[in-house]
Amino acid sequence: MRSQNFYTYAFLNTPDFPLNLPDGNLGKLLLINGKNISAVVEPGISLELSQNNDEQVIKMVLAHDRIICDLSRQITVLPLRFGTYFLSEDTLLNHIESHAQEYQDKLNNIQGKNEYTLKVIPQKVEELPKASGVNGRDYFLAKKQHYEQQKSFLAAQNEEKSHLINLITETYQSSAIVQDHAEEVRLHLLVDRQNKALLLKQVLSLQEKCPHWNLILGEPLPPYHFI
Repeated sequence: MRSQNFYTYAFLNTPDFPLNLPDGNLGKLLLINGKNISAVVEPGISLELSQNNDEQVIKMVLAHDRIICDLSRQITVLPLRFGTYFLSEDTLLNHIESHAQEYQDKLNNIQGKNEYTLKVIPQKVEELPKASGVNGRDYFLAKKQHYEQQKSFLAAQNEEKSHLINLITETYQSSAIVQDHAEEVRLHLLVDRQNKALLLKQVLSLQEKCPHWNLILGEPLPPYHFI
């Protein structure tokens, strides 16, 4: 067993209770125990053989996420990037030993927490209706009025976005990551599992304060962005 690849899904504190390991991508998963840190692995997977098969790669990516989510419902895990593997069990154990304190610190930081993604999507500005039976002067005035309304709408939208981001970062501080894209804002939040109801209440309150935006809260996930 020591000579085959060990595709690695996650690191975790060596559990003192039996884990219910899910099915792997191709076979059974194993728990490789270090001194204090363990790894969930699947032996024998070769990424090189699959890299030219898009369908197989997609299947492996979905399995990777499924397995990490399943494990995280049982115990706090440090999820690894897709494609992480070690050439042997000895190589894996040596890596765990040399990075034990780093991984322990990261696990302590995310202990008992989930990651939520809050999507903040801008509402569209209403278009000016097409002119029908309106003379040129009236249409020009309507167009000017619509332009002023657009300016006011966008100004209010920008003000609400700044207010929302400030409130989130003040509330969650080091437990919030802001990704401000042109089409939407994404806020990744690290939240204690028992505080889910409080988070939902906060999102509802933010929605009321930001009527020019649509707020969509995702499902709880392993803390991918906080490791």
